[in-house]
Amino acid sequence: MIETNNTAGAWSQAISPKNDPWDPIVSLRKYGRHVLTSVELTVTNLCNMRCEHCAVGDSLVLKEPEQLPLPLILKRLDEVEHLQTISITGGEPTFRRQTVEEKIIPLLKYAKARGVRSQINSNLTLSYDRYEPLLPFLDVMHISFNYTSERDFHEVGFARSGHPVPAEAAYKLYDTMIENTRKLSEAGMFISAESMINYRTHEKLPQIHRMIVEMGCRRHEVHPMYAADFAEGLPVLSLAEMRQAIHTLLDERDPSIWMLFGTLPFFACSEGEADIALLRRLRKEPNVTVRNDPDGRNRVNVNMFTGDVYVTDFAAIPAFGNVNEGRLDDIFAKWQTEHPLNQTVNCHCDAAGCCGPNLLVADMYYKNIDFKTRQAITL
Repeated sequence: MIETNNTAGAWSQAISPKNDPWDPIVSLRKYGRHVLTSVELTVTNLCNMRCEHCAVGDSLVLKEPEQLPLPLILKRLDEVEHLQTISITGGEPTFRRQTVEEKIIPLLKYAKARGVRSQINSNLTLSYDRYEPLLPFLDVMHISFNYTSERDFHEVGFARSGHPVPAEAAYKLYDTMIENTRKLSEAGMFISAESMINYRTHEKLPQIHRMIVEMGCRRHEVHPMYAADFAEGLPVLSLAEMRQAIHTLLDERDPSIWMLFGTLPFFACSEGEADIALLRRLRKEPNVTVRNDPDGRNRVNVNMFTGDVYVTDFAAIPAFGNVNEGRLDDIFAKWQTEHPLNQTVNCHCDAAGCCGPNLLVADMYYKNIDFKTRQAITL
């Protein structure tokens, strides 16, 4: 058993709009610089779905190799001095029961023993007994929910399957997902349902939101979809369409539910009055937060098969280190100080609570813009 270094203290406060340990602005303000506080672990490349918007779709496989020994992963986590959160992702992390029993639960037990918050990204379409054992240990169950009907689920969830998927089979998974969400919520699990703002959803977000509330979810996450990796060929919304979608959602949402926006392409240093108006509204709305993107700021992704370390769980940016060769803090420090891509977006404004654009946002909407020369407007 590896000795844990209980430095994070993340369990001292409940996760809430006032305490989001995944937001890099928290550690930036505490330490005066970006430090590694969050590690995302890819535990599988297997999945029973092929969603058209999936960020890791190109890495999904039908059969996968052996993983690295768990003691090595725990050792590398133990070496992260300021670790506050871990996230477990895939593929579908619970696809194999063996992965749940031999990798996921030990990782969650480690996190809880160390005082580190945990999250799993899952589609919740498998049998309930696949998820029930996670209840004593898991902090956040993160699901994607971009549907208003079983037909939406069928069309979106199997768009890239490569072969026809019978509607009846998809509808059954949809019903299972909704029932699991309700049942796990009733059992006390914190479920955060993420909806993407994209060409399919931008006019349906209020209806999607109502369904998320009815399922008992504690939080509704809203993130724009960026055309990357598996989803690079999908239509892209204009900034005006995205702003309108957010305003409409805010008009019709349930204000008692925490709504978290992430990776928004709107900044307090914008020259556009519409952007500033939206940001001011987001700041004033009750139970609404805007999370800075953790990737490359306080978080790295570790592939548990190869040991490669990435900025994100999709490999659009090549690996810049490997856990077989060194400590995660050292790998992260090299990304922060030496990697040319990081230097293009490595800015922050404390007054605006902003850590700048992520790489996808900068590439899609702000090519050739130097954010380090811009000045924020008081919100």
